[in-house]
Amino acid sequence: MLEIRNLHKKYGRFNAVNDLNLSIKEGEIFGFVGPNGAGKSTTMKIICGLLPATSGEVSVDGVDALRHNNKIKEKIGYMPDFFGVYDDLKVDEYLDFYASIYKIKEANKRKTISDLLELVDLGHKRDAYVDNLSRGMKQRLCLARSLIHNPRLLILDEPASGLDPRARVEMKAILKNLKDMGKTILISSHILSELAEMCTSIGVIDNGKIVISGTVSEIMQQIYSKKLIKIKVNDKLEEAVLILKEFPFIEKITTGENLIQAGFDGGDEDMSRVLNALVTRAIPVATFAQLDGNLEDVFMKVTKGGEER
Repeated sequence: MLEIRNLHKKYGRFNAVNDLNLSIKEGEIFGFVGPNGAGKSTTMKIICGLLPATSGEVSVDGVDALRHNNKIKEKIGYMPDFFGVYDDLKVDEYLDFYASIYKIKEANKRKTISDLLELVDLGHKRDAYVDNLSRGMKQRLCLARSLIHNPRLLILDEPASGLDPRARVEMKAILKNLKDMGKTILISSHILSELAEMCTSIGVIDNGKIVISGTVSEIMQQIYSKKLIKIKVNDKLEEAVLILKEFPFIEKITTGENLIQAGFDGGDEDMSRVLNALVTRAIPVATFAQLDGNLEDVFMKVTKGGEER
């Protein structure tokens, strides 16, 4: 659905986007992660035709986005990181205005607007003024606006920014619903834990280029070559350590008060063997768990940060 090759965006001698490469398959929710100034918004604007690229290639659904700006706009729904709403309009009037811009036929306009309001759970606010909506409702209205022409690719720049926990949950549910409807979604966010739950793939951008990408599990495997296991025992700590040393895939064992942490280079079956050995030999195991890294850890490991841009 989206292919980016060797993309550059320069401002004088400054590289805002530096040889960026990215591929997003149809039906994916792709999370775009990076520090402020890493080049996320710049890349998104180039894809949407809002900024010219210095060089490189961008293809949206098979169309050259850099050469055929007008053609790709019908394929893309863009939600920027600011509302861009008109406070003196009612919700219904606001969507009607954008439907007219996209030349939605009058015969289809009413149903399109009603369907979108239902999708973003704003049907009960049809006659409310935009100015009176909560921040979360305004965000959902902007999402409805970006869908008015039924695009195949959604590009959402920080859609959950500033939302309270309930509003973020509501937004996440809508995005999952859109994925089920066949939409491809590129979403940037600093709420890394939510991206991990929601996205099929994630790319970390730093200083204008993708430094790591893949599914969450693939990224974790790249960053953490060894798994970690943590074991808490009620007693027999030294005996438990001796048992662990019998397994060749256990290494770097450290202990604390009734706690053992060790590197683990095996599979799920090996994990079961370790636990079974401890229990069979009467080690009172209280907890036994694999310690997973998280996106916050990955973010800190692979990014150096950038200047605001």
